[in-house]
Amino acid sequence: MGADTASSPVAEQEATTLAQPNIRVLQIGMRWFESGSGGLDRVFYDLANSLPSAGVDVHGLVVQPADAAAQTAGRIHAFADDGAGLPKRLLGVRSAVRRCVHSGAVDLVAGHFALYTAPVLDCLGDTPLVMHFHGPWAQESDFEGQKRAAIFVKKAIERFAYRRADRFIVLSEAFAGLLAREYGVDRDRIRVVPGSVDLDRFAHRFSKDAARAALGWSAERPILLAIRRLIARVGLDRLVAAMKAVKQAVPDVLLCIAGRGPLEGVLRQQIAEAGLEDHVHLLGFLPEKDLPLAYRAADINVVPTAALEGFGLTAAEALAAGTPSMVTPVGGLPEVVSDLSPDLVFASCEINDVAAGLIAALRGDVPLPSSARCRAFAETHFATSLAAARTAAIYRELLA
Repeated sequence: MGADTASSPVAEQEATTLAQPNIRVLQIGMRWFESGSGGLDRVFYDLANSLPSAGVDVHGLVVQPADAAAQTAGRIHAFADDGAGLPKRLLGVRSAVRRCVHSGAVDLVAGHFALYTAPVLDCLGDTPLVMHFHGPWAQESDFEGQKRAAIFVKKAIERFAYRRADRFIVLSEAFAGLLAREYGVDRDRIRVVPGSVDLDRFAHRFSKDAARAALGWSAERPILLAIRRLIARVGLDRLVAAMKAVKQAVPDVLLCIAGRGPLEGVLRQQIAEAGLEDHVHLLGFLPEKDLPLAYRAADINVVPTAALEGFGLTAAEALAAGTPSMVTPVGGLPEVVSDLSPDLVFASCEINDVAAGLIAALRGDVPLPSSARCRAFAETHFATSLAAARTAAIYRELLA
């Protein structure tokens, strides 16, 4: 892909939309990003803000916050009150979608979560439906140890919603394969649109030293960063275990883990039992405003996922901030970084391979791409405008 210039894919696709009338799309999400977290919420948020420039008028529905309409000048509405039980949420989304579709103001519906899409299918009539597949809900629940009955119900809901969809948009070739394999979706109904990053937000406004000073981080130590929900599938326990070997090879190394989740207590105990208190710090929740600083301050961003990673937004965000991301060869992660440097992909997600990869990078045995190269790669591959243009083109396929 070329740079974001007059001859770039972004410019070409944006030029194609200029002569076409806007299309009206109803987006069904989960949470407006400012009230929640997670990759799905971020993708929904970025699309809602960027699709209008690609000729798509967006009206969105989310479960929270209650004041979503006030926050977004009426573009996004909550279909249930904060804290509403499941029946009220399902009835709320059904009622809201019925009103929107019956008003005649919707050309296409885009669902981002099967749970909130399945209840509205009979309200759509012949309105085209696109499913944004962010991950296998049932499989993720299985990996986190949920009960078999809950997993069965989730898989049934997914299958029910996916049978109606006219197109699917996934974040990686890896998840295109998973969707076809696990849900029986024909590959000709699947399109790949890689995740995107708000490049302005992660632009270089600080040097690494200045970013560390702003955060109160050491100016001298090599710093690894992992920004993840503290859940089983993201592999943080393996990364902490790998730090025992990394510490032996690079005695002053520091790993900073930012995020919250149910495994916080388990990770704290693991760190203490391994004697890594001086080498692994759990930062807890990191405010959105500090994310660009944290990425910029780190020497390496680490994404140690053990299973079911459709894209790995944190890997792309770090690149946009000028920091290389090292990732496990899981799901769509290699697709994010391997064209920049294959050395950024660990040999496996096993503890020894993660440790070996980090040691080689920290010692300089494996050259890491420069800050400028990381940023340029992000600009070329992960511009929000590019993702919006590609998504709009897929929507238009169904309306041609």
